Amino acid sequence: MKRRDFCTAGTMAALGLAVGHSTEAAPLQGGEQAILKPPRLKSGDLLALINPAGATALRMDIEIVEESLQALGFRVRRAAHLLDRYGYLAGTDQDRAADVNEQFADPEVAGLIAVRGGWGCARILPLVDYDVIRTRPKVLLGYSDVTALLLAVHARTGLLTFHGPVGLGPWNRFTVDHFKQVVIEGKQVTLQNPRYVGNNLTQVSDRVQTITPGKAKGRLLGGNLTVLTAMIGSDYLPSFDGAILFLEDVGEEIYRIDRMLTQLQLSGILDRVAGVIFGKCTDCGPGQGYGSLTMEQLFDDHIRPLGVPAWSGAMIGHIPQKFTLPQGAMAEIDATRGTIQLLESPVT
Repeated sequence: MKRRDFCTAGTMAALGLAVGHSTEAAPLQGGEQAILKPPRLKSGDLLALINPAGATALRMDIEIVEESLQALGFRVRRAAHLLDRYGYLAGTDQDRAADVNEQFADPEVAGLIAVRGGWGCARILPLVDYDVIRTRPKVLLGYSDVTALLLAVHARTGLLTFHGPVGLGPWNRFTVDHFKQVVIEGKQVTLQNPRYVGNNLTQVSDRVQTITPGKAKGRLLGGNLTVLTAMIGSDYLPSFDGAILFLEDVGEEIYRIDRMLTQLQLSGILDRVAGVIFGKCTDCGPGQGYGSLTMEQLFDDHIRPLGVPAWSGAMIGHIPQKFTLPQGAMAEIDATRGTIQLLESPVT
């Protein structure tokens, strides 16, 4: 499914918190926030289902999400406006933002999981209560259009957020194992593509393709390419200085990928990163008409000249098996082996 097919309710009085709560992140130089980590999830925790972007009209879809999370040992709550619909959006901007704010403000809730992506997260960013989030840090999980919310929350609060599965899954063994290692066990795990040959003489699927060999360290930042580039120029992006930039997309013709990588270059973002991981670009074909460049040629044009370690093919994107990546966590990458090693636990 293509990504593009896919207020402020909390107050300090409602929270009942004293001023100067010990988990609040202090601003760093240049307006950046100190890193803030959420408590790790554990069996019996209450997870809130939110729909900050596209509408989910079928009640059975929500039942499947609930049963999947219950199978992992969690209790599940539906946010008030989860099944609302406003055109292609899951309710009005005010109501979608209210669900985010209310679930962060509720001390019983341990984490928020977006049911799906689509489009709409960027519309609610001015309505999100970042003070509440900073005071009650908790797990926030999703991908695709949820990239906007993940990056904005991290930029405004310092909270590590998680680029990983949405509620509608699929929650297969590979995805669940990586989710558990990062969000529940808090391991400094090394993420690497599965290796299998099957009936072939060599590995055919999920191959790593090195663009520029080498190792680099930096904070993991990124997500959906279309969503990220649409946020350039706003106040909701973190600094990419020295970052490990990871990207993915779906259903975009190659000339559009070219255009967006060019925008990253012109904005100065590509020149500031320490390394690049390009995950999967699912259903990103050349389209109709005259001959097209290939994705490999785009990497040669935009990524290789940076001279930083980079590779493509990581298990990131609109694919069944995916990594869970903590936005803002320190990591070391090896572009030859195609590995991402977390250098810190992303949860407390």
